[in-house]
Amino acid sequence: MAEPLTPDRVEPLLRGRLGRPYLWSEASPSTQDVLRDADLTEGAVAVTEHQTAGRGRVGRRWEDAPGTALLLSLLLRPPDTAGAPQLSLVCALAVAECVEATTGLEARVRWPNDVLVGGRKVAGILLEGHEDAVVCGIGVNVSQTEAALPRDARTPAASLRTLTGREQDRAALLVLLLERLESRYDTWLAGGLAPMLPELDRRNVLRGREVRVGENTGSAGAITERGQLTLTHADGTTTLVVSGEVTEGG
Repeated sequence: MAEPLTPDRVEPLLRGRLGRPYLWSEASPSTQDVLRDADLTEGAVAVTEHQTAGRGRVGRRWEDAPGTALLLSLLLRPPDTAGAPQLSLVCALAVAECVEATTGLEARVRWPNDVLVGGRKVAGILLEGHEDAVVCGIGVNVSQTEAALPRDARTPAASLRTLTGREQDRAALLVLLLERLESRYDTWLAGGLAPMLPELDRRNVLRGREVRVGENTGSAGAITERGQLTLTHADGTTTLVVSGEVTEGG
């Protein structure tokens, strides 16, 4: 097991306002649930070495081996929660930038909430709203071997270790991620997704691919400033998809 991300190791490295308070545990059912406390301030982060009941989107389980992944949840309190679903893309972009800076490999965003490298999923994001708060759950595969990665995933999985052939410092990765999250979140607070659209478009792995989202099928296009995915149908008409599970291949 890698060196744990204990407060005495991580807190001296923090450079911004996110990660305060820093709530660490050796094991937790889910870091999402740790941040339900109404008294916690924005920027609180829960980190664990292992989730015993981790969850992904649509009720899926998030599986991890102790000490091999970066498992965290971030508490945000945006002044207007109407646009909160866009934070999935804000987080995904920050994670992609962090993965790319760490590995030197191009990281792309798979709308609405995954980060891929070379077509393999390395990270996922889960948003959950609680009154005036949004809890952003993030899981990054860091140190898993090929044998330890899930074999039945909808999208083939990878870890930073399998991609690069070397171990990664999870504490440095966490600190960099919180720094990028703060920068991207502040940009979103000031101007929404619009300032990030060029970067999201560059990293949009679905663009030009035939996909199905719910009952809608078509060629995936740009992500809009409201966080919707543009689908162009065979008859030339377009639909803006707000959310849903993506299946590639139509």
